[in-house]
Amino acid sequence: MFKGPKSFRPRKFKDPVEAVAAIREIYDSNIAYLQDSFRQFAAGNIPPDRVSVCYPYVRISVHVASRADTRLSYGFVQRPGVYETTVTRPDLFDHYLIEQLRLLLLNHEEPVEVGVSNTPIPLHFALGEEFHLEQDLTQDQLHSLTHIFDQPNLELMDDEIANGTFATKPGEPGPLSLFRAPRIDLSIMRLRHYTGTVGKHFQNYVIYTNYQFYIDQFIRICRDIMAPTDDPELRRERSQYTAFVEPGNRVTANKNLIDPGEVDETGTPLARMPQMPAFHLKRADGSGITMINIGVGPSNAKTITDHVAVLRPHAWLMLGHCAGLRNSQSLGDYVLAHGYLREDNVLYRDLHPSIPLPALSEIQIALEKAVAAVTGLQGYDLKKIMRTGTVATVDDRNWELRPAIRQNLRLSQSRAIALDMESGTIAANGFRFRVPYGTLLCVSDKPLHGQLKLPGMADKFYRDRVDQHLQIGLLTMAMLREIGTAKLHSRKLRSFNEVAFQ
Repeated sequence: MFKGPKSFRPRKFKDPVEAVAAIREIYDSNIAYLQDSFRQFAAGNIPPDRVSVCYPYVRISVHVASRADTRLSYGFVQRPGVYETTVTRPDLFDHYLIEQLRLLLLNHEEPVEVGVSNTPIPLHFALGEEFHLEQDLTQDQLHSLTHIFDQPNLELMDDEIANGTFATKPGEPGPLSLFRAPRIDLSIMRLRHYTGTVGKHFQNYVIYTNYQFYIDQFIRICRDIMAPTDDPELRRERSQYTAFVEPGNRVTANKNLIDPGEVDETGTPLARMPQMPAFHLKRADGSGITMINIGVGPSNAKTITDHVAVLRPHAWLMLGHCAGLRNSQSLGDYVLAHGYLREDNVLYRDLHPSIPLPALSEIQIALEKAVAAVTGLQGYDLKKIMRTGTVATVDDRNWELRPAIRQNLRLSQSRAIALDMESGTIAANGFRFRVPYGTLLCVSDKPLHGQLKLPGMADKFYRDRVDQHLQIGLLTMAMLREIGTAKLHSRKLRSFNEVAFQ
């Protein structure tokens, strides 16, 4: 017997916790209805009518645009009007939504309204990240599926708001957030596909790398943290983390905690590693570290950051290898990017290469302090092993084979000190999606000066430098966590016509 979905009338709230509870009630009810309808459909019971439910929305009507703290870069609307967004996955975003709504209520002293939107929830997104929709359906069921259940609609999944090209139609509310609910759901599903882990494990501080050597060392460090110790000081240090998660959603709980809030899980055995495997060193409040091996190239870099961005991380860094372009550099030296020559050719439609990417002081200072702390070099002595300047990001791994007179001109004109294939893309998408970004690279070869990356030389370099480089990255993330989100989400990342949500 098929029943219709539960109905919900719009309600207004001045308490962000109560508002998010209402969002969860609507979402959970509608998802349960879709899941139950699909189970009956899969069992051969065809519903008499189309099955459709919609996402919750949150809306605010602002009569006076005001800000309680002008230093904060988000949490307010720019001008009077009506603003709304569809929301999804309150199980993942409850803390985020509470904070965004708290700031809206603080700045505008108007209630927020929660109700059911007109945007259908696609069946694919209602069944969860681990469910393969078509696996047990017959051909007849597959044929009738689209006539009964709502399917993903790409028209609702573009990045116009983030790109600054969205135009509100007359009489319609303005956007409250960078991403609509279907776009978020799509990315959460894609993250499961690309990284081998589900959205709930991702942490707010993300490190990208282009080499498995870094991941291998990260795994060793994380497994050590999870292991019990009798040393009181070491136990206290390890106890800030609750679990370590590997692809396949394999969870190792921290044995130094009486109740880590996590339990060991074997997860799903993988026949092969995913394209961009992710590993998560979790903290109870989500402020741990996620590390992802994105592989080689700007296409991968754009793909993964397009999807991680919907989780609204507080910072992401690129730690990887690069070609040193100056003769004064040595293998193993560090490069702290202050600017980028963007010739990656994957973001020019969304963020033209002529648009500069500002260096974010909080990130840059933390990276430099971390290099100093880990290497033991201070002040002017840091220049022995680290240079700051422009990093060129290109889309051709064999860039060295281009005619030197053509290749070197742009590098020389830009004053580039290093070249790679990912950093500029990651920084550009950080800028585009308002995620604080930074880059610290390590010189692994100097093709313009006769030191090519060859197997023997590369192996020695990896052994000597990977652990130190990773320790710098981990320390940087710890420093950024101490700074706090309000300072990290710089006003440099916000335009003059921004959405309210961070």
